[in-house]
Amino acid sequence: MDYHFIEELKKAKLSLLLEENHSFIKDIFRDCSDVVVREFEIQSGIPALLLFVDGLANTQLLNDTMKSLMLLGGGETSIERIVGTILPVSQTQVSDNYGDLLVSILSGDTALLVEGNAKAILLGIRGTEKRSVAEPETETVVRGPREGFVESLRTNTSMVRRKLKTPRLKMKSMTIGKESNTNIVVCYMDDIAMPSLVEEVVKRLEQIQIDAIMESGMIEELIQDDAYSPFPQMQYTERPDVVTGALLQGRVAIIIDGTPFALVVPFIFMQILQANEDYYERFQIATLLRWLRYVFMFLSLTTPALYVAITTYHQELLPTTLMLSVAAAREAIPFPSVVEAFIMEITFEALREAGIRLPKAVGSAVSILGALVVGQAAVQAGIVSAPMVIVVSITGIASFTIPRFNGAIAIRMLRFPILIAAALFGFYGIFLCLMLLLGHLANLRSFGVPYLSPLGPLSSTDLKDVIIRAPWWAMKKRPAYMPLQDGTRMDNQLPDQIMQDGGLDGSNIHHEHQSSKE
Repeated sequence: MDYHFIEELKKAKLSLLLEENHSFIKDIFRDCSDVVVREFEIQSGIPALLLFVDGLANTQLLNDTMKSLMLLGGGETSIERIVGTILPVSQTQVSDNYGDLLVSILSGDTALLVEGNAKAILLGIRGTEKRSVAEPETETVVRGPREGFVESLRTNTSMVRRKLKTPRLKMKSMTIGKESNTNIVVCYMDDIAMPSLVEEVVKRLEQIQIDAIMESGMIEELIQDDAYSPFPQMQYTERPDVVTGALLQGRVAIIIDGTPFALVVPFIFMQILQANEDYYERFQIATLLRWLRYVFMFLSLTTPALYVAITTYHQELLPTTLMLSVAAAREAIPFPSVVEAFIMEITFEALREAGIRLPKAVGSAVSILGALVVGQAAVQAGIVSAPMVIVVSITGIASFTIPRFNGAIAIRMLRFPILIAAALFGFYGIFLCLMLLLGHLANLRSFGVPYLSPLGPLSSTDLKDVIIRAPWWAMKKRPAYMPLQDGTRMDNQLPDQIMQDGGLDGSNIHHEHQSSKE
């Protein structure tokens, strides 16, 4: 049969004759050495065959299935009777077309075809090799769960299900990619998330027409609201607790087979600076760390531009002693400060990229030593000044304080146009760029939610989880800027009772020193 994509074969029905089905399968899997067709007979001489991909099916369960069919068949020929009485497999499906059969086979299932049946039994006995659950490398924490997603879709969904033991957690299965037929699962809480948000996510996913999906980043680019914005409009994470927390806020998660990164929508700007560990530590230290991130995000974005603007146009802003020190350091430098900044920034970015691409055993050492050696050599050679090395170092350190890597990348990219504007117009150029940036953020949406929420438009009740991280007993409501069915997270009974009782005074506790005095 002439076909291009497997989806087209869903119209091709299986034949009653096993030989015709066998011939079609052999023709379609020509030159596929990993596809195995095992012919055998059920007890009373009824022809049958098993179709599976070597390496994707569980061999032990496959042998048990064949043993049951050959020894305990009792002459059964009906597919329905075989499924109901013989097979020692918990997960089975019945298919009457080649499209569904081939997708299941190539996903790791095993197909059983029996003479005289125009249907195939799909046995869920997958046995692919998979990475064990380990601590995520991109989202490390001091306090919190140590498990992270892996490349197996069902392992990932099980980790989410284990944290939310409720039938309200829905997992809608879909397939994307004409050639890859990648399985994805859309997760949401049907009593919290708005149906319109879930429908929009499913609608965008269904409209994807592409040959293959290799990683979650491809889906992110295809369904995000503004493809030209440098800011991420979808959160990716490899932590089940982050996905669970997002679902309880009314968000929707997309889990993709073959990647440990799940997508969460909607996503707002303030979440770039929020780490999952903020909700596990005491609220005082979490608030302090958030303020620190706000300051260093601004420094990461503007420090080189501020240095160039001050040394080029606004020297009067510096104290006299500091101005003389900077002028003395720059006296022998042949380049203007903006060229200095570009040389050091590009070199620092190259060292950072080299540290990521090199083997782990030497990557960090090479990047640190490279920065020290290159910076010291550049200063001694008179190519750049010592203050510029300090500025670039502070900028690099500040960029590492941003918890979300995709948000940090956006800040790093925007640093260069702001640097150019500072070199041309001084502080006026910096302010102009910041105003344009603020206007862009105010105009951005993530699945209908304003990107600057809850600051713009202002939602005062949500500021307790933005400007500060309020204690859990004070965050009784879910985010008001999110479209929700149920906005209540917890009641007031416990904190009110503790405050009313005033705690335990300890008068009934027996102390050792009291008994000795008596």
